[in-house]
Amino acid sequence: MPKITPKATHLGGSALGRKVIVVMPALNAAKTVAKTVADIPQGVVDKIILVDDGSTDKTVSIAKKLGLKVFAHSKNLGYGANQKTCYWEALKDKPDVVVMLHPDYQYDSARIMDLIQPILTGRYDVMFGSRIRTRQEALAGGMPAVKYYLNRIVGIIENMVLGVNFSEHFSGFRAYSRQVLNKLSFQRMADDFVFDQEMMIAAIAAGFSVGETPIAVRYYQDSSSIGLRKGVKFLLQTFAVLVKYWLHKNKLYHAGIFRS
Repeated sequence: MPKITPKATHLGGSALGRKVIVVMPALNAAKTVAKTVADIPQGVVDKIILVDDGSTDKTVSIAKKLGLKVFAHSKNLGYGANQKTCYWEALKDKPDVVVMLHPDYQYDSARIMDLIQPILTGRYDVMFGSRIRTRQEALAGGMPAVKYYLNRIVGIIENMVLGVNFSEHFSGFRAYSRQVLNKLSFQRMADDFVFDQEMMIAAIAAGFSVGETPIAVRYYQDSSSIGLRKGVKFLLQTFAVLVKYWLHKNKLYHAGIFRS
C-alpha cells in the first residue's frame, strides 16, 4: 500500500479553470483506495468525495487520512444508493464535471483527463472508460473469461436496443457533466448494481451525447466483484431496464427513471 499522507496533494483543479469532483462509492476498499487516489494526476481534481456503504474494514479512516471528504452510511444501503449520496453531495459544490471512480484499483485513475477533457470541450456530456477493446487485452489484464464473454454478449444486445456502438456497458469509471446529473432523475433509480445501467440508458434517452475511451484492464485479488447470484440478478435487471427503455421510446410505457 502506498504511504498515506495527511492531505491528497494532487488536489487543485484550478489548473483546468473548471471545477472537477471525483466521487468514490466504497465498500471495504481499505487495501486499494490509497493506490487509486495516488494515481490521480496533480492539478486536475478540486475535491474527492468518498461515500462508504457500511465497510467493515478501515476504509473510512484511511480515506480521512488521505484528505478525502468522507460520508459514511450507517449500514449497507446498496451500490446505487451509495452513488446517489455521491452525486447529491457533489452537486452541492456546483462542479462542471463529476467523475465516478471505483476505489478498488481496477480502473486506471491516471487516465482521468481522458474522461474529463471531452466533457469540458463540449464534445460529450458523458464519458466512460472501456476495458474491452479486444479479447486478448481483456483476458491478459486478468478479466475472467466468463465475465468477458457475458460483457460482449450483453453489450451487443444493449447496442442494438439503444442504437449505439459501445465496446462496454459495465464500466465503473465514468464522468458526467453537471447538466446531466441535474436533469436525470437518479433518485428514482435502483439502489443496487443496476443503477449504472439505468444512469447510462437514461442519459441516452434524454438525448445526451455519450463517448468512451479505452483504458487498461487490471484485475487483482483485491478488485471488487459482485458474485454469481448478484451477477445473475444484475443481468436480469439490465434486460428489464432495456425493455422499459424500448417501451418508453415507443411511447407504450412511461418509465419514471426516464423522466427528467
